[in-house]
Parts: sequence; C-alpha cells; structure tokens
Amino acid sequence: MKTGIFCNYENHDQNTSHSIWEQVALVKEAESLGFDSAWVSEHHFNEFNLSSSMLVLMGHLAGLTSTIQLGTAAVLLPFHNPIRVAEDIATLDNLCNGRLLFGVAKGGPFPQHNKHFGTPMGESRAKMLEAIALIQKLLYDADVSFNGQYYQCDRLTITPKPLQHRIPVYIATGDDQGIQFAAENSFGLMGGPPFSLERLKNTVAKYRSVNPSGAEKLVLARFFYVGKTNDEAISAALPFIRKFSQKMQANTAQIIQKGSNPHQKPFDRTNICFDEDYLIENSIIGDVRTCRDKITRFQDELNLDTLALKPSSFVLQNNLESLQRYNQEVRNYV
Repeated sequence: MKTGIFCNYENHDQNTSHSIWEQVALVKEAESLGFDSAWVSEHHFNEFNLSSSMLVLMGHLAGLTSTIQLGTAAVLLPFHNPIRVAEDIATLDNLCNGRLLFGVAKGGPFPQHNKHFGTPMGESRAKMLEAIALIQKLLYDADVSFNGQYYQCDRLTITPKPLQHRIPVYIATGDDQGIQFAAENSFGLMGGPPFSLERLKNTVAKYRSVNPSGAEKLVLARFFYVGKTNDEAISAALPFIRKFSQKMQANTAQIIQKGSNPHQKPFDRTNICFDEDYLIENSIIGDVRTCRDKITRFQDELNLDTLALKPSSFVLQNNLESLQRYNQEVRNYV
C-alpha cells in the first residue's frame, strides 16, 4: 500500500498566504518522509478552502517538489471546458516531470457549484463521463473529432502533449454507470473521507465484476491524526471534524429540501455520512495501535492501492508531528 497526503488548503485563520504556506510545508514534509503522492482537492465559493484554482496550486507544488507524485482529487469536470482541462493537464504533467495523477469527479454536494457553473445536478455525472472520454482522446491523439451531447470538436490537436505515455486516471464515483465506465477503461477509483466502508466495498465489487484486474487501483482519502493517546488525537482533530460536519450537513439539507436530483442516493451511514461521531470512527484518528488497526481493516476489506491522509489539526506543528509519528510507528506495521 502506498501512502499519500490529501491537501485541502484550509484557511482556518483567514490568512490566505499563511494557509498556502502551511499546506506547502505539509507536502514538503510528506515528500521528505518518502510519501508517494500529494492529492489536491477542488473547492469553490468557500471561505474555508482555498483550492478553487487547483491546477494553479499544483503548478506551484510542481516547482517546489521533485519526487512526490501530484494528484488531482479531483477535477470537477462538469464545471470546466474539457478542451481547456486537457491543455492544462498536459502542461502540468510536463511541469512536474511526469509525476501527475489525474483524478476526476462530478462534484457535490454543493448546490452553488451547479448553479453558478450552469450545470443541473442531474446532468453532472453524464457531463463528467463525456468530458473524460474527450480529454483522453485529446491528450494522446491528433486531429480529434468528437460529437457528444455536451461537448464537440472538429479535427482538433492540442499542444503540448503529456510527458507520460499515459497519465493514470482515477474516478471518484459510487454510481453504477461511473463504476462500469472506470472498469471498462481500467481507470482507478477514488473514495472520499465521508464514504462508508459499505459503499466502498460495493463499489469495488461492482468494478471487479467488470474488470477483475484493475480493482486494486483504489485511492482512499481519510481524515487523519495519530497521537500519543486516543484522547489526544481526538482532541486535536475535533475542531476540524466539527467544522467539516456542520458545513456538509448544511449543504446536504439544502439538496434534500430542493430535491433537484432524482438520482441522489441517501446521506446515511451506509453511503455518505457527515455526523461528527461517524467521521471520527471512520477516519484514521487515534493512538498508534488504533490507527494501525483501522488501516489494516481498510486494507483487508478493500485491497488499497493508496491511502491519502488528510492531516486534521488546525495547528501545523501538530500535523507535522502526526505525519512523523505515522512514518515511524504506523507505516511499517500495516
């Protein structure tokens, strides 16, 4: 199992420059510890997260790192022009010397995204799948013609081309159509911090029924803090967990109230849940033994390729010490 760091660029002290500097410090520490990857999320219209221009931030990281792979987690494709995404991804792969990993998602649950980017929730998944199909052609082929429901081009060739022969692709999805698409194309899968183990197991099983050979390519993001004791770890992570829980519960309530997506799956403990106690229980938060046991369970149930750890203290030094403790006392025991 490989280890990654998950990057949200939280602006908890309302200081943009300082928040960006802290995230860079965490990524550079992860690289020095031999972590395999750093995954940057995409958020919009949110005073707490600064990663609205995710690919710009990753270009910054490309110039400040040399060995760690850089992953998008994930590009919210329905909110972007896929031709421009293909150009940016190819350029970024060259900037980071072929270290790029390309994760995509449909976005949600954030109604403002769909409203202001002009994409109804019911169309998000179809647009994502069509966009990634076009992007794959544009990245590696010349004179591409494409006539989809949402996107079209005529004999188009983009430059530059990626440095890698094939950039690894990961799709964050639990939908049958998305899982089948990922399996048919041997793309990897991604699971977010609030995704339940039951949902993830069902997703992997469906993938394996279509493509048994590719199901091990699962990137699982989890909130993370390893402390000297369980109480210390929970105390350090709780302010972040509480803020995240409150925000996400408000978003889901808005979605349920509007009922604008007939395909929306329920928000509960079998699917995606934002309750505070659920998030702590399903995160890698605790003392060394607790974190080892939780990671071992995820490995046994899911056959993980990469565990992407999201440091969950608002104090940089705490997060640095947590990463170091993981590297010294957890990583080689799981």
